[in-house]
Amino acid sequence: MVHEQLDRIAKSTRQKAEKFDTTLTVCTSSGCLSAQSDVVMKALQKEVGARDMKSSCHVKGVGCRGLCSKGPLVSVQAHGEESEVLYEHVAEEDVGEVLDSIEKKPVERLLCPMDTPFFQRQQKIVLENNGLIDPDVIEEYIAHDGYRALVTAVTEMTPSEVIDEIVTSGLRGRGGGGYPTGLKWITVAKADGDEKYVICNGDEGDPGAFMDRSIMESDPHRVLEGMAIAGYAVGATQGYIYVRGEYPLAVSRLKTAIRKAGRLGYLGNNICGTPFSFSVAIRLGGGAFVCGEETALIASIEGQRGNPRPRPPYPAEYGLWGQPTLINNVESFANIAPIIRNGGDWYAGIGTESSKGTKVFALTGNLVNTGLIEVPMGITLREIVYDIGGGIVDDGVVKAVQTGGPSGGCIPEAYLDTPVDYESLKELGSMMGSGGMIVMDESSSMVDVAKFFMEFCMTESCGKCIPCRVGTVHMHNILDKISKGKATPRDLALLEKLCDMVRNTSLCGLGQSAPNPVVTTLRYFRNEYESLIMGLPTKAKEVEEVTA
Repeated sequence: MVHEQLDRIAKSTRQKAEKFDTTLTVCTSSGCLSAQSDVVMKALQKEVGARDMKSSCHVKGVGCRGLCSKGPLVSVQAHGEESEVLYEHVAEEDVGEVLDSIEKKPVERLLCPMDTPFFQRQQKIVLENNGLIDPDVIEEYIAHDGYRALVTAVTEMTPSEVIDEIVTSGLRGRGGGGYPTGLKWITVAKADGDEKYVICNGDEGDPGAFMDRSIMESDPHRVLEGMAIAGYAVGATQGYIYVRGEYPLAVSRLKTAIRKAGRLGYLGNNICGTPFSFSVAIRLGGGAFVCGEETALIASIEGQRGNPRPRPPYPAEYGLWGQPTLINNVESFANIAPIIRNGGDWYAGIGTESSKGTKVFALTGNLVNTGLIEVPMGITLREIVYDIGGGIVDDGVVKAVQTGGPSGGCIPEAYLDTPVDYESLKELGSMMGSGGMIVMDESSSMVDVAKFFMEFCMTESCGKCIPCRVGTVHMHNILDKISKGKATPRDLALLEKLCDMVRNTSLCGLGQSAPNPVVTTLRYFRNEYESLIMGLPTKAKEVEEVTA
């Protein structure tokens, strides 16, 4: 009966879409909105009305298309045609030509080729609906298999069977730690408590990262569906999405999605006519980077200052209000529905032996193509930088790739053939992180890069533990001295000792990982530090010599 409801909604939605000869989609995620895509969409709608084309031409907003550097992006697709024409850098004054092209040849000067590696080398699971559906229209989500996984889970599977599929998939937490998702779910399911909670960590704070924001803006129902399935699996009835206050569009679309999912019975009491009930509420972060750490996030939801606490006990056993709590990030939850729909074995067949599935990255830097990408685990950094990213602008040379945000490290050009998986990046001194990837060319000073990230960590430290509160300040001061050519060899030695101390004695992940950018730049680009220290020769070292 419940599957029949989904079928009816999907069929009706498709029939409405088929009434139009042409559909024009406009990216309405933050990246394109910052380039005034909303103005372009209004202009298209106005011109369609002026030309009396409303019955044959449908204009709608969609989620992030990925190629953020080329926005606003507008696509034109004729009914019955599989291929579409994609236009880049569309301005309000181009609207007339775009509509004229429906009956004529495409507008050459605006064309964005879709047969390029940027599009062809990606494998979209989390982002499969991006560019296809209107985030505010639940019926369009349902027409693309939305909520089928939830219905299947609560009506045809036991909670343990749901968890078994997640375990089989090999999904690991996409928030940065890479902890096996299924194992975390098992722990929460087995924990004793009067109440259990599910928390979605949407407090994305890494510089240059916008993966979770784009997912929440482009496909909010996918996150809600994943959370509801998780709630059913672990025995929770209440969920919270903790979102950065700086993400107003994501918050707005999540609120709309929660309201509409509740009206159709996919959230709230007795979901799909079963005894299972699950509600979701939104909590806003106040801009503290440390609240991305799960215990600090829990404290913030409880109304306390967002300070981390020692672990164990872990949130899976003692979390929100002292009850067992499941915490995963946005991308982790966005993987759940496809896994339940297609099976854990299907997902495990993608990626590498220890890193399954795909990973969403925010690809930034001085590249030809920057934006949001999703690639299978195991793809090399070189393929991402040169094939998908198009290489450095003006045929420049890659100097380093920084992954993992402030917690990650800088990987030199010599290691671009490294596969992107949890273990390989860790061996190089970096980490997967939540998915930020910054590509730097020869103009970048690695000392300045380390100084930038250390300043960020110093500023964002909650101050609870001395190693992080004091150590990051000392490290930043030394980096500042080095960058100004005022440091001595003794300062460099002290910097390395501080890295070891802060890493091994800080309370939470912020302090423990804060030295990573410094450690990796010292490991691979030590000559830059030495050349800035007075009295030392400026002899460059090969990467192989440094790491021997």
